[in-house]
Amino acid sequence: MAGLELRNIAKSYGSVSVIEGINLSVEDGEFVALVGPSGCGKSTILRMVAGLEDITGGDILIGDNVVNELTPRERNIAMVFQSYALYPHMSVYKNMAFNLELSGKPKDEIDRRVREAARMLELEPLLDRKPNQLSGGQRQRVAMGRAVVRDPAVFLFDEPLSNLDAKLRVQMRSEIKTLHRKVGVTSIYVTHDQVEAMTLADRVVVLNHGVIQQEGSPMELYRRPANLFVAGFIGSPAMNFFDAVIEGGTARTANGLTFPFVSDQQLVDGHKVVVGIRPEHFLTGGALAGEVTFVEPTGGQTFVTLDLAGHQTMVLVSSEQDIDTGASLSVSAPIERTYIFDAEAGNRLSRN
Repeated sequence: MAGLELRNIAKSYGSVSVIEGINLSVEDGEFVALVGPSGCGKSTILRMVAGLEDITGGDILIGDNVVNELTPRERNIAMVFQSYALYPHMSVYKNMAFNLELSGKPKDEIDRRVREAARMLELEPLLDRKPNQLSGGQRQRVAMGRAVVRDPAVFLFDEPLSNLDAKLRVQMRSEIKTLHRKVGVTSIYVTHDQVEAMTLADRVVVLNHGVIQQEGSPMELYRRPANLFVAGFIGSPAMNFFDAVIEGGTARTANGLTFPFVSDQQLVDGHKVVVGIRPEHFLTGGALAGEVTFVEPTGGQTFVTLDLAGHQTMVLVSSEQDIDTGASLSVSAPIERTYIFDAEAGNRLSRN
């Protein structure tokens, strides 16, 4: 096993820069998720680490070794892709053993590694089956088993659950997390799904336009987003935003909604800001009142869309509250849960 370090990594295609000076250290055994919208550069970073994409500048270190010039095989990494990429004519056992056979490992060692991985991933009853006899989740486990048997220094996951249905994705998230705890290998996981990133990773790195916006533990990003982009990307459903200006120590919208907040900075009246409040942080009852325009019951909780002075606002309430479309609902925003961001620069100004 080994840690991973990216030092000022850059990638350009001609005059187009897609990765701009990424610096990231991943500790030995740490599970880090790279998350962001399509085109943010997360998969490009993963492919550069794997050696599948040349870098334009900087250094990639696995352990203490700079691997810029090494081939993918020489880097001792294992990659799990979105597509399972299994050999359809081979059994599960042969799929898992194939790379070890190519590298000339002894037969008894190959058998030991394959059976250990199969036991870990609960694939033992499936070893004689072909991929077309497996479910999507079983195929993905075989793909992970093929990576595990190699005993790599670093695991790389490139959106491995995207092809699975919602229920199976939840199950596979649990299996990937359990696998990481068992093998303890440094892991980089790329996904566009922020829920996936938060439930799996020790640390989440949020990317946009090839730049790291913020990195930290899942709850650190949720509770203390550095800027508007992170605040809007982390959390499901997304944070509500209101354009406002500072007025007498509060943030006031053009339609007269007023939001008190806490800040260590002296903000002058007229300063343009954006107010952010998560749906789950609103309390029922208070000075903010509007008409319910949409109700989404999900079982234990209900998502309510509320028209607050012309602003469609998502509010999370208990399913025990009977709320109908067209009804009036009053809510309040706790001052410690009200986020204030600079409208131009996007950075967080409030103290929460």
